[in-house]
Amino acid sequence: MDAIKELKRPTMYFIGVTTGGSSMMKIFPLWMHAMGRDNVRLEGIDLQLHDSAENYRKAVARIKYDPLSLGALVTTHKINLLNAARDMFDHLDPAAIACGEVSSISKDGSRLEGHAKDLITAGLSLDSLLGPGYFGRTGAQMLCLGAGGSTTALLMHLAGRQDAADRAGRVIVVNRSQPRLDVLRAMADALTTDIKFEYHCNTDPRFNDRLMQTLAAGSVVINATGMGKDLPGSPITDQGKFPERGVAWELNYRGELLFLHQALRQVESRQLTVEDGWLYFLHGWTQVIAQVLHTPIEGELFKRLASIASATRSGGGNQLPERVEGSK
Repeated sequence: MDAIKELKRPTMYFIGVTTGGSSMMKIFPLWMHAMGRDNVRLEGIDLQLHDSAENYRKAVARIKYDPLSLGALVTTHKINLLNAARDMFDHLDPAAIACGEVSSISKDGSRLEGHAKDLITAGLSLDSLLGPGYFGRTGAQMLCLGAGGSTTALLMHLAGRQDAADRAGRVIVVNRSQPRLDVLRAMADALTTDIKFEYHCNTDPRFNDRLMQTLAAGSVVINATGMGKDLPGSPITDQGKFPERGVAWELNYRGELLFLHQALRQVESRQLTVEDGWLYFLHGWTQVIAQVLHTPIEGELFKRLASIASATRSGGGNQLPERVEGSK
Protein backbone atom coordinates (compact mmCIF):
# COMPACT_ATOMS: atom_id res chain seq x y z
CA MET A 1 0.00 0.00 0.00
CA ASP A 2 2.83 2.44 0.85
CA ALA A 3 4.53 1.69 -2.48
CA ILE A 4 1.31 2.45 -4.39
CA LYS A 5 0.87 5.65 -2.40
CA GLU A 6 4.46 6.63 -3.25
CA LEU A 7 3.84 6.15 -6.97
CA LYS A 8 0.75 8.37 -6.83
CA ARG A 9 2.69 11.39 -5.62
CA PRO A 10 3.52 14.28 -7.98
CA THR A 11 6.82 13.34 -9.62
CA MET A 12 9.73 15.16 -11.18
CA TYR A 13 11.92 12.97 -13.37
CA PHE A 14 15.69 12.93 -13.82
CA ILE A 15 16.76 11.73 -17.28
CA GLY A 16 20.39 10.66 -17.33
CA VAL A 17 22.73 7.68 -17.56
CA THR A 18 23.40 6.60 -13.97
CA THR A 19 20.92 8.71 -12.05
CA GLY A 20 20.94 6.45 -8.98
CA GLY A 21 24.50 7.55 -8.20
CA SER A 22 23.65 11.25 -8.22
CA SER A 23 23.74 13.20 -4.98
CA MET A 24 20.40 14.68 -6.01
CA MET A 25 18.62 11.48 -4.99
CA LYS A 26 19.62 12.32 -1.42
CA ILE A 27 19.31 16.11 -1.73
CA PHE A 28 15.94 16.41 -3.50
CA PRO A 29 13.69 15.39 -0.58
CA LEU A 30 15.61 17.75 1.72
CA TRP A 31 15.10 20.58 -0.74
CA MET A 32 11.41 19.79 -1.13
CA HIS A 33 11.02 19.85 2.66
CA ALA A 34 12.78 23.22 2.85
CA MET A 35 10.47 24.56 0.12
CA GLY A 36 7.32 23.16 1.72
CA ARG A 37 6.80 20.68 -1.11
CA ASP A 38 7.23 17.35 0.72
CA ASN A 39 4.65 15.73 -1.56
CA VAL A 40 6.95 15.95 -4.63
CA ARG A 41 9.23 12.99 -5.37
CA LEU A 42 12.15 12.51 -7.78
CA GLU A 43 12.50 9.47 -10.05
CA GLY A 44 15.39 8.62 -12.35
CA ILE A 45 15.11 7.48 -15.97
CA ASP A 46 18.39 5.91 -17.11
CA LEU A 47 19.07 5.83 -20.85
CA GLN A 48 22.16 4.66 -22.68
CA LEU A 49 24.53 7.16 -24.26
CA HIS A 50 23.15 7.96 -27.74
CA ASP A 51 20.08 5.82 -27.08
CA SER A 52 17.41 5.06 -29.68
CA ALA A 53 14.90 7.69 -30.75
CA GLU A 54 12.15 5.34 -29.56
CA ASN A 55 13.49 5.33 -26.00
CA TYR A 56 13.83 9.10 -25.94
CA ARG A 57 10.26 9.47 -27.13
CA LYS A 58 9.02 7.01 -24.51
CA ALA A 59 10.68 9.06 -21.78
CA VAL A 60 9.10 12.28 -23.04
CA ALA A 61 5.69 10.59 -23.42
CA ARG A 62 5.86 9.42 -19.82
CA ILE A 63 6.16 13.04 -18.73
CA LYS A 64 3.72 14.49 -21.25
CA TYR A 65 0.78 12.17 -20.62
CA ASP A 66 1.02 11.36 -16.90
CA PRO A 67 -1.02 13.96 -14.98
CA LEU A 68 1.14 13.40 -11.88
CA SER A 69 4.34 14.10 -13.82
CA LEU A 70 5.54 17.65 -13.24
CA GLY A 71 8.50 17.67 -15.61
CA ALA A 72 12.12 16.62 -15.76
CA LEU A 73 15.75 17.62 -15.65
CA VAL A 74 17.71 16.24 -18.60
CA THR A 75 21.44 15.66 -18.47
CA THR A 76 23.79 14.01 -21.02
CA HIS A 77 20.89 13.41 -23.46
CA LYS A 78 19.89 17.06 -23.94
CA ILE A 79 20.65 17.23 -27.67
CA ASN A 80 19.63 13.70 -28.68
CA LEU A 81 16.36 13.87 -26.75
CA LEU A 82 15.28 17.04 -28.52
CA ASN A 83 16.30 15.67 -31.91
CA ALA A 84 14.15 12.58 -31.29
CA ALA A 85 11.11 14.21 -29.70
CA ARG A 86 10.95 17.82 -30.93
CA ASP A 87 7.42 17.37 -32.28
CA MET A 88 6.16 16.31 -28.82
CA PHE A 89 6.85 19.76 -27.32
CA ASP A 90 4.23 22.50 -27.49
CA HIS A 91 6.77 25.20 -26.73
CA LEU A 92 10.56 25.57 -26.89
CA ASP A 93 12.25 28.64 -25.46
CA PRO A 94 14.64 30.65 -27.69
CA ALA A 95 17.71 29.14 -26.00
CA ALA A 96 16.48 25.60 -26.68
CA ILE A 97 16.00 26.47 -30.35
CA ALA A 98 19.36 28.24 -30.62
CA CYS A 99 21.32 25.53 -28.77
CA GLY A 100 19.37 22.60 -30.17
CA GLU A 101 18.86 21.03 -26.73
CA VAL A 102 16.56 20.83 -23.73
CA SER A 103 17.78 20.52 -20.15
CA SER A 104 14.38 21.27 -18.61
CA ILE A 105 10.99 19.74 -19.40
CA SER A 106 8.02 21.39 -17.69
CA LYS A 107 4.28 21.80 -18.03
CA ASP A 108 2.02 24.79 -18.36
CA GLY A 109 -1.43 23.28 -18.07
CA SER A 110 -1.60 20.73 -20.89
CA ARG A 111 1.35 22.28 -22.74
CA LEU A 112 4.71 20.51 -22.64
CA GLU A 113 7.56 23.02 -22.61
CA GLY A 114 11.27 22.59 -23.21
CA HIS A 115 13.91 25.02 -21.95
CA ALA A 116 17.67 25.13 -22.34
CA LYS A 117 18.81 26.27 -18.92
CA ASP A 118 22.51 25.64 -19.56
CA LEU A 119 23.00 29.17 -20.87
CA ILE A 120 21.94 30.56 -17.48
CA THR A 121 23.68 27.79 -15.50
CA ALA A 122 26.94 28.14 -17.42
CA GLY A 123 26.91 31.89 -17.01
CA LEU A 124 26.26 31.83 -13.28
CA SER A 125 28.94 29.19 -12.73
CA LEU A 126 31.62 30.73 -14.98
CA ASP A 127 31.11 34.22 -13.58
CA SER A 128 31.31 32.88 -10.02
CA LEU A 129 34.50 30.99 -10.83
CA LEU A 130 36.38 33.75 -12.67
CA GLY A 131 34.94 37.01 -11.36
CA PRO A 132 34.51 40.18 -13.46
CA GLY A 133 37.10 41.24 -16.01
CA TYR A 134 39.13 38.01 -15.79
CA PHE A 135 40.12 37.74 -19.45
CA GLY A 136 40.99 41.40 -19.79
CA ARG A 137 43.05 41.27 -16.59
CA THR A 138 44.97 38.11 -17.47
CA GLY A 139 44.96 37.80 -21.27
CA ALA A 140 43.70 34.26 -20.72
CA GLN A 141 42.27 32.01 -23.42
CA MET A 142 39.93 29.00 -23.19
CA LEU A 143 40.19 25.35 -24.21
CA CYS A 144 36.90 23.40 -24.19
CA LEU A 145 37.34 19.64 -24.39
CA GLY A 146 33.96 18.45 -25.66
CA ALA A 147 31.40 20.23 -27.86
CA GLY A 148 28.09 19.27 -26.28
CA GLY A 149 25.43 21.37 -24.66
CA SER A 150 27.56 22.68 -21.81
CA THR A 151 30.25 23.96 -24.16
CA THR A 152 27.65 25.51 -26.45
CA ALA A 153 26.11 27.34 -23.50
CA LEU A 154 29.49 28.54 -22.22
CA LEU A 155 30.48 29.92 -25.62
CA MET A 156 27.16 31.67 -26.12
CA HIS A 157 27.46 33.17 -22.66
CA LEU A 158 30.99 34.42 -23.38
CA ALA A 159 30.00 35.87 -26.74
CA GLY A 160 27.10 37.69 -25.12
CA ARG A 161 29.20 39.46 -22.47
CA GLN A 162 29.08 43.21 -23.07
CA ASP A 163 32.45 44.03 -21.51
CA ALA A 164 35.38 42.85 -23.67
CA ALA A 165 37.30 42.08 -20.47
CA ASP A 166 34.76 39.30 -19.79
CA ARG A 167 35.38 37.62 -23.16
CA ALA A 168 38.27 35.31 -24.07
CA GLY A 169 39.98 36.46 -27.24
CA ARG A 170 40.74 32.89 -28.30
CA VAL A 171 38.56 29.81 -27.69
CA ILE A 172 39.59 26.32 -28.82
CA VAL A 173 37.01 23.53 -29.02
CA VAL A 174 37.94 19.86 -29.35
CA ASN A 175 35.45 17.06 -29.97
CA ARG A 176 35.68 13.37 -30.78
CA SER A 177 33.23 13.56 -33.70
CA GLN A 178 32.90 16.09 -36.51
CA PRO A 179 29.11 16.58 -36.77
CA ARG A 180 28.78 18.22 -33.36
CA LEU A 181 31.72 20.51 -34.16
CA ASP A 182 29.97 21.51 -37.40
CA VAL A 183 26.81 22.40 -35.46
CA LEU A 184 28.80 24.42 -32.94
CA ARG A 185 30.73 26.22 -35.70
CA ALA A 186 27.47 27.19 -37.42
CA MET A 187 26.14 28.59 -34.13
CA ALA A 188 29.35 30.53 -33.50
CA ASP A 189 29.39 31.89 -37.06
CA ALA A 190 25.92 33.31 -36.49
CA LEU A 191 27.06 35.25 -33.42
CA THR A 192 28.31 38.82 -33.49
CA THR A 193 31.54 38.50 -31.53
CA ASP A 194 35.26 39.27 -31.65
CA ILE A 195 36.18 35.87 -30.18
CA LYS A 196 38.47 33.83 -32.44
CA PHE A 197 37.29 30.22 -32.45
CA GLU A 198 39.35 27.15 -33.36
CA TYR A 199 37.86 23.69 -33.90
CA HIS A 200 39.60 20.32 -33.79
CA CYS A 201 38.13 16.86 -34.35
CA ASN A 202 40.41 14.64 -32.28
CA THR A 203 40.44 11.49 -30.16
CA ASP A 204 44.12 11.50 -29.15
CA PRO A 205 44.71 12.92 -25.63
CA ARG A 206 48.34 13.67 -26.57
CA PHE A 207 47.06 16.17 -29.16
CA ASN A 208 45.05 17.86 -26.41
CA ASP A 209 48.23 18.00 -24.31
CA ARG A 210 49.90 19.90 -27.12
CA LEU A 211 46.98 22.29 -27.42
CA MET A 212 47.34 23.14 -23.72
CA GLN A 213 50.95 24.12 -24.40
CA THR A 214 49.75 26.81 -26.84
CA LEU A 215 47.60 28.54 -24.22
CA ALA A 216 48.54 31.80 -22.54
CA ALA A 217 49.18 31.88 -18.80
CA GLY A 218 45.96 32.08 -16.80
CA SER A 219 43.94 30.22 -19.44
CA VAL A 220 40.89 28.10 -18.65
CA VAL A 221 40.80 24.38 -19.54
CA ILE A 222 37.38 22.70 -19.29
CA ASN A 223 36.56 19.01 -19.35
CA ALA A 224 33.10 18.90 -20.91
CA THR A 225 33.54 15.46 -22.50
CA GLY A 226 31.76 13.34 -19.90
CA MET A 227 35.00 11.37 -19.49
CA GLY A 228 35.53 10.58 -15.83
CA LYS A 229 31.80 10.09 -15.23
CA ASP A 230 29.80 8.64 -18.12
CA LEU A 231 32.95 7.41 -19.91
CA PRO A 232 36.25 6.21 -18.41
CA GLY A 233 39.50 8.13 -18.63
CA SER A 234 40.44 11.74 -19.34
CA PRO A 235 40.79 13.84 -22.50
CA ILE A 236 44.43 14.59 -21.56
CA THR A 237 47.35 12.40 -20.46
CA ASP A 238 49.19 12.42 -17.13
CA GLN A 239 52.03 14.20 -18.95
CA GLY A 240 49.87 17.11 -20.09
CA LYS A 241 50.74 20.44 -18.49
CA PHE A 242 48.06 22.95 -17.62
CA PRO A 243 48.78 26.66 -18.33
CA GLU A 244 50.61 28.43 -15.52
CA ARG A 245 48.27 30.26 -13.15
CA GLY A 246 45.44 28.73 -15.14
CA VAL A 247 42.02 27.36 -14.26
CA ALA A 248 41.14 23.67 -14.60
CA TRP A 249 37.39 23.12 -14.56
CA GLU A 250 35.95 19.61 -14.41
CA LEU A 251 32.24 19.89 -15.19
CA ASN A 252 31.47 16.62 -13.40
CA TYR A 253 31.36 16.32 -9.62
CA ARG A 254 31.11 12.51 -9.31
CA GLY A 255 32.78 9.50 -10.88
CA GLU A 256 36.47 8.65 -11.21
CA LEU A 257 37.20 12.27 -12.28
CA LEU A 258 40.66 11.51 -13.68
CA PHE A 259 40.94 14.99 -15.26
CA LEU A 260 40.25 16.57 -11.87
CA HIS A 261 42.96 14.52 -10.17
CA GLN A 262 45.43 15.29 -12.96
CA ALA A 263 44.81 18.98 -12.32
CA LEU A 264 45.06 18.64 -8.53
CA ARG A 265 48.54 17.16 -8.89
CA GLN A 266 49.63 20.39 -10.61
CA VAL A 267 48.09 22.91 -8.20
CA GLU A 268 51.44 23.99 -6.75
CA SER A 269 53.77 23.39 -9.70
CA ARG A 270 51.52 25.28 -12.18
CA GLN A 271 49.76 27.52 -9.60
CA LEU A 272 46.38 26.26 -10.74
CA THR A 273 42.86 27.01 -9.62
CA VAL A 274 40.88 23.77 -9.75
CA GLU A 275 37.10 23.55 -9.73
CA ASP A 276 34.82 20.54 -9.95
CA GLY A 277 31.23 20.56 -11.21
CA TRP A 278 29.48 21.04 -7.86
CA LEU A 279 28.49 24.68 -8.35
CA TYR A 280 27.41 23.93 -11.92
CA PHE A 281 25.37 21.04 -10.53
CA LEU A 282 23.63 23.26 -7.96
CA HIS A 283 22.81 26.03 -10.43
CA GLY A 284 21.65 23.50 -13.02
CA TRP A 285 19.25 21.76 -10.67
CA THR A 286 17.83 24.87 -9.03
CA GLN A 287 17.17 26.50 -12.41
CA VAL A 288 15.23 23.46 -13.63
CA ILE A 289 13.35 22.88 -10.36
CA ALA A 290 12.30 26.52 -10.40
CA GLN A 291 10.90 26.04 -13.91
CA VAL A 292 9.19 22.72 -13.13
CA LEU A 293 7.61 23.93 -9.87
CA HIS A 294 6.98 27.48 -11.16
CA THR A 295 8.78 28.85 -8.10
CA PRO A 296 11.75 31.26 -8.29
CA ILE A 297 14.93 29.97 -6.61
CA GLU A 298 17.40 32.79 -6.11
CA GLY A 299 19.02 34.93 -3.45
CA GLU A 300 18.59 33.63 0.09
CA LEU A 301 16.61 30.58 -1.02
CA PHE A 302 19.41 29.48 -3.35
CA LYS A 303 21.95 29.97 -0.56
CA ARG A 304 19.81 27.92 1.80
CA LEU A 305 19.42 25.07 -0.69
CA ALA A 306 23.15 25.16 -1.52
CA SER A 307 23.96 24.88 2.18
CA ILE A 308 21.62 21.91 2.56
CA ALA A 309 23.20 20.20 -0.46
CA SER A 310 26.77 20.84 0.69
CA ALA A 311 25.99 19.24 4.06
CA THR A 312 25.18 15.97 2.25
CA ARG A 313 28.53 15.70 0.47
CA SER A 314 30.73 12.83 1.59
CA GLY A 315 34.29 13.35 2.73
CA GLY A 316 35.62 11.26 -0.16
CA GLY A 317 38.56 12.12 -2.35
CA ASN A 318 36.42 13.66 -5.10
CA GLN A 319 35.05 16.37 -2.83
CA LEU A 320 36.13 19.96 -3.32
CA PRO A 321 34.21 21.75 -0.53
CA GLU A 322 36.29 24.85 -1.04
CA ARG A 323 37.86 26.04 -4.25
CA VAL A 324 41.40 24.68 -4.60
CA GLU A 325 43.86 27.32 -5.71
CA GLY A 326 47.56 27.66 -6.19
CA SER A 327 49.26 30.79 -4.94
CA LYS A 328 48.49 33.76 -7.13
